[in-house]
Amino acid sequence: MNKSFYQYLMSERNENSYEPIAEFANNAFLDQSFPKQSADFEEISKYLEENASYLPSMTIFDDVWQNYLLSIN
Repeated sequence: MNKSFYQYLMSERNENSYEPIAEFANNAFLDQSFPKQSADFEEISKYLEENASYLPSMTIFDDVWQNYLLSIN
C-alpha cells in the first residue's frame, strides 16, 4: 500500500527551517483536521484551499505533490 500524502509530507518536517515546504509540513503536523489518510489530489487540494490559512501559496502544495508522486512510483 502506498503511503498517504500526509505521511510523505511529514518526511519534509524541519522545525528549524524556514523553507516553504518545511513550514508547510510543520503547520500540517499541527492541523488536527488535515486529511491524513488521503492520497487523493482533489480532496487534499480542496481541503487546503478552504482550510489551510497557514499555506501562503498553493504552488507549494503543487511542488510537494509532484515530489510525493515521484516517491511512490
